[in-house]
Amino acid sequence: MDTHDSGLDPQRLECVTSRIAEDVTAERYDGAVVLVARHGHVALHEAVGFAERSSARPAGLDDVFHLFSITKTFTALAVLQCIDRGRLMLTTPVAEVIPEFAAKGKHRVTVAQLLTHQSGLPPDLPFVTPDKLGDTTAIALAVCDQALIARPGESITYSPIGGFALLGEIARRLDAGSRPLRQILEEELFRPLGMVNTSLSLRSDLAPRLSPVVVRDPSPGIIPPAALESINALLTEKFEMPGASAIGTAHDLFRWAEALRRGGELDGVRILSRALLGFATSDHTGRRTNHIYDSMCETRGWSAYPSHLGLGLFLRGEGIFTTPFGLTASASTFGGLGAGSAIFWVDPVRELVFVCLTTGVLEDSRNFERLQQLSDLALAAVE
Repeated sequence: MDTHDSGLDPQRLECVTSRIAEDVTAERYDGAVVLVARHGHVALHEAVGFAERSSARPAGLDDVFHLFSITKTFTALAVLQCIDRGRLMLTTPVAEVIPEFAAKGKHRVTVAQLLTHQSGLPPDLPFVTPDKLGDTTAIALAVCDQALIARPGESITYSPIGGFALLGEIARRLDAGSRPLRQILEEELFRPLGMVNTSLSLRSDLAPRLSPVVVRDPSPGIIPPAALESINALLTEKFEMPGASAIGTAHDLFRWAEALRRGGELDGVRILSRALLGFATSDHTGRRTNHIYDSMCETRGWSAYPSHLGLGLFLRGEGIFTTPFGLTASASTFGGLGAGSAIFWVDPVRELVFVCLTTGVLEDSRNFERLQQLSDLALAAVE
């Protein structure tokens, strides 16, 4: 680690880890691995607190975490690769690839609308039997049987599971080798980028280092605590959920973020064209309301939550509101979030990458406040 080459103040960076340590001591959550890098140079990579508090297992730099919805950024890139290779367009109706999806008036929904959560699909998990929860095709086909709750393109409601199951199925159906999505991600993204500790399913070699999901905040969140904790039992070597089941380490997520910061290339390996990645990291929804957060905002007395969505990515955008990317981040800052516990973001103006993976899941608004503070502390270290 080299704070000199990164242009980051080491004393200010210490505020990030000390803030986490204070929270862990106060038992607000259990632990974290945090990483901050600038210009590609890692200036902070620390483990704080517990990987598993109940067994007093200390946090370690090589801990593997559930990434939850950060998974969506991987699935989105797999779909964007299909576009880069001429197999798909953002304007392609989903039903052209998945004919079953045309049922119940959904024939107009496009790939772009799925990626920006403007499809009009309900946010609820479609009904499948428990043995099919980790089956991309089964979830996608269940979504095909759902009716829209809004006209495509008219409103924004973040889709935790269904929309990205469809996107994962699109990538699978367009794959020349008919590979399962977990294999596509491994061979087209993770392995080329040297993300050796990342997987869409539970690889046996990663299991001993996996931190369990434990909800520490009793406040009701967008996803019920029992549903979040159920991933501990559900995740197997073949279980895959394109919007939520990935696991990985902080350093692997740094490599992911760094490839995106560099325009789709890392160590001579290009995963996406610079042009398409630039479009994917642009704000396509602005301050239009993201209705998935309506109940959270009502409970906390916040104004309607602005969406600021790219293609499978969140953006900072403009304005003063509680944002996990930090109030002082550049408007073009983009990244991914994992249910109450995980974040990565890239500030392209400052060439700054921030990764924080935590144990002890918090309710969504409390998590946003925590990550806003940690993100702003990291941004304050830029000299």
